[in-house]
Amino acid sequence: MRFALCPARSAAHAVASNVASNGVPIGVSDALSEGRRGRLPHAPSRAASGVALALCLAALLPLPASAADLLQVYREAQSNDAQFASARAQLAASQERLPQGRAGLLPQINGVAGVTRTKIDQSAPIDANRFLNNKNWALQLTQPLFRWDRWETYKQGELAALAGEVTFSQAQLDLITRTAQAYFDVLAAQDNLYLAGAQKRAIAEQLEQAKRNFEVGTATITDTNDAQARYDLAVSTEIAAQNELEVRRATLQQITGRPVDELMGLRPAADIPGPQPADVNLWAQQAEQTNPQVSLARYNLETAQREYNKARAGHLPSVDLVASYGYQDSSGLIQQQVNVASRYNSAQIGVQLTIPIYAGGQIQSRARETLALADRAASDLEFARRTAAQNARQTFSGVSNGLAQVRALEAAERSAQTAVESNRLGYEVGVRINIDVLNAEAQLFSTRRDLARARYDTIMNGLRLKAATGSLSEDDLVQINTLLTLPPGSMYKLPEPPKAAAPGAKPARTAKRG
Repeated sequence: MRFALCPARSAAHAVASNVASNGVPIGVSDALSEGRRGRLPHAPSRAASGVALALCLAALLPLPASAADLLQVYREAQSNDAQFASARAQLAASQERLPQGRAGLLPQINGVAGVTRTKIDQSAPIDANRFLNNKNWALQLTQPLFRWDRWETYKQGELAALAGEVTFSQAQLDLITRTAQAYFDVLAAQDNLYLAGAQKRAIAEQLEQAKRNFEVGTATITDTNDAQARYDLAVSTEIAAQNELEVRRATLQQITGRPVDELMGLRPAADIPGPQPADVNLWAQQAEQTNPQVSLARYNLETAQREYNKARAGHLPSVDLVASYGYQDSSGLIQQQVNVASRYNSAQIGVQLTIPIYAGGQIQSRARETLALADRAASDLEFARRTAAQNARQTFSGVSNGLAQVRALEAAERSAQTAVESNRLGYEVGVRINIDVLNAEAQLFSTRRDLARARYDTIMNGLRLKAATGSLSEDDLVQINTLLTLPPGSMYKLPEPPKAAAPGAKPARTAKRG
């Protein structure tokens, strides 16, 4: 919420409001002209002081915040969503699996150093004290020449890094769909609140008109009671709509990390894009190949196969190149009055062969276990493919049928609006009763609510269809964002009421239906 500190920004607005309501007070034009010249009047009038105080108070009022659009909300979610931040950290962690797997193929160098002192006290056959000091250090290098299990571990590291990228790609798709769903849920709740408020105001007008007609004797108490009952129900509906809006906004705030006020709505004649290409089989085939869950299952299968190969490698020999270099310094007294000392460096290099002979059946058991896990991974891949194809078919149907439903509801809205106008006019001339007008208005609001929900669901199904194939991106949000140019609530106004009847004309107490 923004606040102004002084009249500099709000002066024109406050003075314009004052002129519109009361006219320019005495002394105001002089004070403003003095202010424009950069100096204050020497003797400000009482009215001018009052205007200045009013300007300062008006400047402290909060400025209206503009409604946010879908792209702005998505950018906030990218920066603040906790699930997406977790996925980003998981991606960084999975990238480390590749260097960890590569490390098993690279040389391993170890160093060791030590200092020891050995003391011997001899009492028989003669008394003698002996000691020996030893200092040494050594470096050892081991380079694997043939270790099939480590090669499989390295390839698994590559697969883990690729799987991490796919998982992060899935998190990006989830963020787009979660943000869009939360956004349109808020819009739907926002629409319901505006509709409930507009319906309440319309019923209130009908209630007041019914009361006036009853007071002058041109209508029965039934019209008033019907309108009162509808009004009480409308108040309850508005309260429930307000609560639902607060809940939906809290859900969106959980994603964006910041409170959300008004959101931009769809234009009434917004052209919702349909699926391209318009062939459900092509979408299903693409989903079977490029869906992130299918790609992840494919990497899991290959990883399981590598694990099976690594388990079988337990029967294979291993060959290492081993090299070492060291230094040793020894000195001390080994006999009575005899000192010894030696210093030398040593180096060696060779090839070490290790052949596994018997491990108690552990290698065979591990091979059978990993083979069964590979079979399970293959089944998971097939299930992922079928699920992706089914999701693509469902969302494609949702988009196609949703577009047809939107067109039908748009026609229903026009018919309902015409019905409201006709019933109002009929009520004015006495051929319709108050309950007819209320029913027509309720039908119009219900149709508008269903139309808005159908539009949102169709857009969401379009996003989910692209997410099923892994092709959903921020560009799709940009395309949808171009449809969000309508100020909230402006599409829910009722038709203008008909002009008042001529003096002397009285609506009938009752009207025969049919």
